[in-house]
Amino acid sequence: MDNKQNRLWEKMKEALASVLPITGIVILLHILLVPMPSGTFGLFLVGAVLLTFGMALFTLGADIAMMPMGERIGAHLTKTKKLGMLLFVGVLIGVLITVAEPDLTVLANQIPAVPNAVLILTVAVGVGIFFALALVKTAFNIPLNVLLVTLYVGVFALAAFTPQSFLAVAFDSGGVTTGPITVPFIMALGIGIAAVRGGNSSQDDSFGIVALCSIGPIFAVLLLGIFFNADSGSYAAAAVQDPGSFRAVLAAFGEALPHYFREVAIALAPIVVFFVVFQFLFLRMRVRTLLKLAVGVIYTFFGLVLFLTGVNVGFLPAGYFIGGEIAVHYKMLLIPLGMLMGFFVVMAEPAVHVLTKQVEEITVGAIGRNTLLMSLSFGVSASIGIAMLRVITGVSIWYFLLAGYGIALALSFFVPKVFTAIAFDSGGVASGPMTATFLLPFAMGACVALGGNIMTDAFGLVAMVAMTPLITIQILGVIYKIKRSRADVLPAKQDETIEIFEFDWQIS
Repeated sequence: MDNKQNRLWEKMKEALASVLPITGIVILLHILLVPMPSGTFGLFLVGAVLLTFGMALFTLGADIAMMPMGERIGAHLTKTKKLGMLLFVGVLIGVLITVAEPDLTVLANQIPAVPNAVLILTVAVGVGIFFALALVKTAFNIPLNVLLVTLYVGVFALAAFTPQSFLAVAFDSGGVTTGPITVPFIMALGIGIAAVRGGNSSQDDSFGIVALCSIGPIFAVLLLGIFFNADSGSYAAAAVQDPGSFRAVLAAFGEALPHYFREVAIALAPIVVFFVVFQFLFLRMRVRTLLKLAVGVIYTFFGLVLFLTGVNVGFLPAGYFIGGEIAVHYKMLLIPLGMLMGFFVVMAEPAVHVLTKQVEEITVGAIGRNTLLMSLSFGVSASIGIAMLRVITGVSIWYFLLAGYGIALALSFFVPKVFTAIAFDSGGVASGPMTATFLLPFAMGACVALGGNIMTDAFGLVAMVAMTPLITIQILGVIYKIKRSRADVLPAKQDETIEIFEFDWQIS
């Protein structure tokens, strides 16, 4: 019990360090530039508290349950050496976890031209097919960069025939479908497959599944864009909540809790049921181990309920209000403020901490958590700057996507394979619920205030957040490669272990 309490306290400290910076920025903006209504500010403060507790519980639950469950299933699938089972399980898991992903429902509500059920099912099938492809790639050691180039050439060829109004939403969908519930599980599944397969490239192949799963939704929504008229519906701007008292603030969270309780239960259920069936048929783990996993699932469940309630009820209205007020009164501050908030918001994404922990463990410390987190922060900061530029100018997202992915795919042929896999995984991981419910409303509020088109100018922010880490983390790989080549010519008396990526980005 003491060990669990110590681990929870450590997770709490990590969560505080992640949430406090963005909370401090919003408080300063409230005091100095754009005073929020008292009720909206109260919602934000309570939301920040729930966010912190929720993140701590979620990351602890992911360590105890979600990661071990995925690794065990992945390891067993590889041992069976049956391609048919690998494909069937991949499609099945991909469809089930995507249909239940809460962020996908939010996206579906933003596209009035397409019935929600049609969009969700189509995206789910896309994820399922690409998840199966990712498992086959990991099991049979197919080069990731070749797959990525082939698939993204197909994406951009299809995008040329898709209406402009669907383009931003299509690329946004690649980010929202790889949420905090699915990422730990599918990442761990890939790690389990790569570990059993073994070989010199098993470390590189431990990553890349999230990257491929993020492409399926893009294909799906681009295809929908060819058959549906995006202009046949209209987007209704959100109203900023302003409860009249602290009791009303607490009541707003109380009313929302059952909704997110139900959403998280529905989202977790497919993974838990699938694992129970797998346990009964194949794994046959001990009761004590199962009880430990059950405790971890409970931590994950309550952590996500608190997190999603806090971010949706508390952060969303604050982001929308601040974006609108900054656009009206301090238009030219949109870009630097957006970049500053983007730098710190990514630290509060729960799945980011799962990724950085796994990267550090798989690479045995060669790629440190702090440096990977800093690379993500710089990438997301740049992406929000681009998004704010688009809100102000209305320039098409097409140019940024084409240039950004072109650079990222070109870099994949010059950096160590593990950096390419981590970079493309990071894109899906960084574009999580904090981005969708704080930064996107910030952009939407600014867009409405400036009289822009939300569908073409505000949407696409998630796509930018998913794209820029592909470049920054691979640049990290270039730095690693250069430093490694220099280290190879150092005198033999020096330690050959290269711990290059700590906070100062130096070879220790």
